[in-house]
Amino acid sequence: MLLDDLVFDIADTDEDALFLMANLHPKETGLPRVIYVSEKGQARHDVRVKVSGAPGERMSIRDMATFSVRPTPRLLHGKLSRDDQRVISAWITRNEAVLVDHWNGEISTSEMLSRLIHKG
Repeated sequence: MLLDDLVFDIADTDEDALFLMANLHPKETGLPRVIYVSEKGQARHDVRVKVSGAPGERMSIRDMATFSVRPTPRLLHGKLSRDDQRVISAWITRNEAVLVDHWNGEISTSEMLSRLIHKG
C-alpha cells in the first residue's frame, strides 16, 4: 500500500476516528468493498459507515464514500455506482442495530463481527 492511499479528508474524519475504525473486508460482510465502522469517539454526528474508494479487498481511503445509518441509509459523501449504493444500503439496514450498538460502545468489534448479517 502506498502512502498516497492513506490520504483522506480531515474535514470528514477527525484524527481520533481513524484509531476507532474497524476495517471489514468483503468476506466478512458479503459486500463488494471494504467497509469502515467505528465507535462514536468524539464524533458530533450520528452513526456513519465509510466505504473504500476501491472495489474488492483493496483498502483505499482516497475517494472514500460515507453513508448515514439512521434514519435510513443514505450516501452523504463520495461516489459509488447505483448497484453498490443499493447493496451497501441494504446491508446497513439489515445490520442497523449491530452498527448502533458498536457505535455506542455497547459491543466489541469481535461481537459486532459475529452478529453481522451478510444477506437478507
